[in-house]
Amino acid sequence: MPPPDPLPQDPAELARMVRRLAAEKAELQEQVKTLKALIFGAKSEKAAVIDPQQGLLDLGDLALEAAPPANDNASRAAPERPRRPANRNVGALPRHLPRVERVIEPESTTCPCCAGWLHRIGEDVAEALDVIPAVVRVLRTIRPKYVCRACAGRPVQAPARPRVVDGGMASTALVAHVVVAKFAWHLPLYRQAQMFAGQGVALDRATLMFWVRRAAWWLKPLYDRLLLYIRSQERVYCDETPLPRLDPGRGRTKVCQLWAQAVDDRPWRGLAMPAVGYVFAEGRDTAALQEQMAAFAGILQVDGYAAYKALVRRRRSGAKVRLVFCLSHARRKFVAVFKTTRSDVARDVIARIGAVYAIEERIRGTTAETRRRVRQAESRPLMEALKARLLEVRGAISGQSSLAKAINYTLGHWDGLVAFLDDGRIDVDTNTVERSMRPIGLGRKNSLFAGSAAGGRDWAILASLIQSARLNGADPYTYMADVLERMVSGAVKANSLDRLLPWTWKAERDGAVDGEESQAA
Repeated sequence: MPPPDPLPQDPAELARMVRRLAAEKAELQEQVKTLKALIFGAKSEKAAVIDPQQGLLDLGDLALEAAPPANDNASRAAPERPRRPANRNVGALPRHLPRVERVIEPESTTCPCCAGWLHRIGEDVAEALDVIPAVVRVLRTIRPKYVCRACAGRPVQAPARPRVVDGGMASTALVAHVVVAKFAWHLPLYRQAQMFAGQGVALDRATLMFWVRRAAWWLKPLYDRLLLYIRSQERVYCDETPLPRLDPGRGRTKVCQLWAQAVDDRPWRGLAMPAVGYVFAEGRDTAALQEQMAAFAGILQVDGYAAYKALVRRRRSGAKVRLVFCLSHARRKFVAVFKTTRSDVARDVIARIGAVYAIEERIRGTTAETRRRVRQAESRPLMEALKARLLEVRGAISGQSSLAKAINYTLGHWDGLVAFLDDGRIDVDTNTVERSMRPIGLGRKNSLFAGSAAGGRDWAILASLIQSARLNGADPYTYMADVLERMVSGAVKANSLDRLLPWTWKAERDGAVDGEESQAA
C-alpha cells in the first residue's frame, strides 16, 4: 500500500505510517527469502540442516538439566548421534533365489612336469547377483476338442479362461506388470511403450491405457472394501494432494485432488492393519470431504486445513468426529521462519519440539498405556513449557511478523496438538499419511497429469491397492497378478473379497508357503 500524498503533518500519524511500512517491508523480505529457500535451498527439516552450528541442539539441556557452573569455561561438544549401520548385502546372497552354476575349468588338466592327470582337491566358489531382463513371450492356450465316434453327441472341450481384457491379446500377468510399473515404480505408459518397442513389440499408449482401465474396473469392488475397512476404524489420518487432469477446451489442465485416508496401529501394537485409500475428487472443498467421510465416527488426525474444521461443524447430529492436529506441521512453520530470519525464538521452539520427538522415538512400538504413561511424565512438562514460551513471545512481537503467524497457528490448534498426551493410541503427527503421499507425488512428477476424471478415479483405485500391499510387506506385482487372476476367474466371489485385502492375502499366502516348506522338510 503506497503512502498517502500529501503526507500527513501529524508526527504521531507519521510514526504509525513508518512502523506500518517497516512491518510490510519486513514481511516482504521474509517472503522473498522463503521463495529463494524453496527454489535454491535445502528441503530437509533436520536439525543439523536447519542450524549446523547447533549440531543436534543438545536436546538434553531442554529436559531441565542442571546448568553448568558459571566458572566452567570449557566448551561442551555437541552430542553425536550413533550412526546407523549401512544396509548392505555383506556375506551370502538370499537363499530363496535360484542358483545357476558356471564351472570354469583350467585350459589343461595335465601335469606340466610329468604329463600325468591332475586330481581335483577343492574349489573356490564366488556368488554374484545376476538378472535376466524381462522376457516378452506369447502364451498359447490350446483347448483340445473330443467327440465320441460311437454316437452323435456334442464335442467336449474345456471352457476358455476369462481374461482381464475380453478378447484382447494381453494376459493377466502382462496387465498386472503394466499397472504395477505405472503405479508402484512410476513409469508412465509412454515409457513402457518404448520399452516394449525395444523388444520388437509395438504397443501404443492408448492400448496400455485401456488395459489399465480394465484392471481398475475389475478391482473397483476390492477398492470399495478397502475404503470401508479404513473408515470403520476409530482413528484415521487424512490428507490431500493436487492431481491435475486434462480439461479439453480450456487449453490447460484442471487441478483436482487426491484425498488420502490411512490407518496404522503398529506404533502402539493395535489391531488395525496398515492401509491407505486414495479418493479422486474434482475439488478440495468441504463438500468433497463430507461425501467421503459421511459415515466416519472417531478421531481424524489432520493438518490445519479449514475443510476439516468445517466437517466437524456440519456434524450437528449423528456420528461425531474429533479433530487431532499434527505437531510436525506446527514445527514446519517455525523451520520456515528460522531459515529466513535466523530467529533465536524459532530455533528454541524447534529444539523444544525436537525433545518431544526424541521421547516419541524411544516409546514407538510399545503399548498404548506405556506411551500414555511416558508422555504424561516426560512430554507434558515440555509441551506446557512450550506453550508458556509461545504466549510470552507473542505479547512482545509484532502481530504481522512471520514468527507471530507461526505462534498463532500453534496456539490456535493447541488442544488438537496435545491430544496425544492423554491417549497412547494417538500419534504426535500425520507422518503416516504423508509418507503415503510420496508415491503419488513421484507418479505425478513423471506422468504430469491424469487424462480425464475417469483416469483420476482409476489412479486412486490402483494406487490404493498397490500402496496398501507395500505397507503390508507384499510384493506389488505378485499381489496384483494373483488378485486379478482370482477375481477374473471367479475363484473368489464378491462376498469373499475380504480374503483379497492385502494383509489377509499375505497371511494366507505366507501360511501356504510355510505349509509347503514343512511338508518338504
